Amino acid sequence: MSTIDRKLLDELGEILGADGIVSRATELKVYECDGWTIEKSAPDVLLLPRSTAQLSAILTALHRRGIAFVPRGAGTGLSGGCLSLNAPAMICTSKMNRILEIDFANRRVEAESGVVNLHVTNAVKSKGYFYAPDPSSQVACTIGGNIAENSGGPHTLKYGVTTNHVLALEVVLPDGEVVELGGPAEERCGYDLVGAVVGAEGTAGIVTRATLKLMREPENHRTLLAAFPDADTATRAVSMIIASGIVPAALEMMDQLIIRAVEEAFNVGLPLDAGAVLIIELEGLEAGLTAYADEVAKTANLAGASSVRLARDEAERALLWKARKRAFGAVGRLAPNYATQDGVVPRTCLPRILRVIADVSRRYDLRIGNVFHAGDGNLHPIILYDEREPDQVRRAIDAGREILKACIEMGGSLTGEHGIGVEKIGEMPLMFSPDDLRVMTELRHVFDPMERSNPGKVIPQPGACVEVAAPRRQVPI
Repeated sequence: MSTIDRKLLDELGEILGADGIVSRATELKVYECDGWTIEKSAPDVLLLPRSTAQLSAILTALHRRGIAFVPRGAGTGLSGGCLSLNAPAMICTSKMNRILEIDFANRRVEAESGVVNLHVTNAVKSKGYFYAPDPSSQVACTIGGNIAENSGGPHTLKYGVTTNHVLALEVVLPDGEVVELGGPAEERCGYDLVGAVVGAEGTAGIVTRATLKLMREPENHRTLLAAFPDADTATRAVSMIIASGIVPAALEMMDQLIIRAVEEAFNVGLPLDAGAVLIIELEGLEAGLTAYADEVAKTANLAGASSVRLARDEAERALLWKARKRAFGAVGRLAPNYATQDGVVPRTCLPRILRVIADVSRRYDLRIGNVFHAGDGNLHPIILYDEREPDQVRRAIDAGREILKACIEMGGSLTGEHGIGVEKIGEMPLMFSPDDLRVMTELRHVFDPMERSNPGKVIPQPGACVEVAAPRRQVPI
């Protein structure tokens, strides 16, 4: 592997200017991890391009020397997707943050990859439109990072995840070539190369620009808070609501540990005596919404809810969503560190997987909270630990692995929206055969034949080992 020498730094400086390069070790500590803090590895240099031309020139220079690189957005990922590992250069797109065009007639927006997710909706909401994928980190996460991880959010139960909202991409390939994928039309023929890049976690190159779909704001909402004696009852209610024929726009669950953390942090009025709560949002035309809300409340009560409350106004609705979207921040009150899992199970398996998580919590002697997209079956068990205690770190890693294995055994998936990164790369063979992984590798080689773009992510290498803050396992292929 080549290294970053003085001559290359000078060349990169000519491309980016002095304020486009960070190379001091103390400053690079900021970029040693994302939200997956168990593993850390700082790059040798951080590069901050402001344009596609600059980014292309950077990758051309790195390509000539065979140097690997890691793309990075806002660093809000939760699976170690932008961990530098043995790639010397990190390329952050945060300065490519312009919304280039808004086309209401065709309901689309063109944005650079460093645009913050929420800023897309803020740019169009005055005309009654919004961008549907809404991760809990949407006030900070960027469109490029959302595309890399195929991010979701509470309202993707109705609208789908990022891949359902991307029409076209501009991508800089690892050799510096700029390519356009997709187009403005909703329907396309031929292979779906946009779909191949969305969720590739930066292993196909770096996305610099995206054309995204806009959605029309619904006429009105009804948002309910249903309290249950325990998580088992709450998750059974989820299946009953969907089976009734009503698909909410969002259906989120928080268990007792999370409820208490949120209340202590933000005092939003969640019922502290509940074992779990569901936030259920219905939206659409005003006519009929009240009837739907009554039906959902009736179903929740039949499932065993101890109370069901309808948000009285927009202020109360906003308060409920504040509780949900700030839940991860509130977890910081519970332990020095936490690891957020991202497994998926079929919706009807939710009661079963929550019992597994409770059992794992007892056996590994670690507290695990749950706040997740219940309507999608997309879990977010939050494993609490203290990184100052090596044995706790090892138990947190093993507990997470056991939960993911159970998700696969129930017919689920390793990830719903956070990606594989370095966190779950060892578990990929649980879900995919050697032939499956070989096909993925061959597809990756179409974009990145030398595997220099975000190496060590998504697709495990035979015998590879990821070693950082805690012992990890060999990848058995």
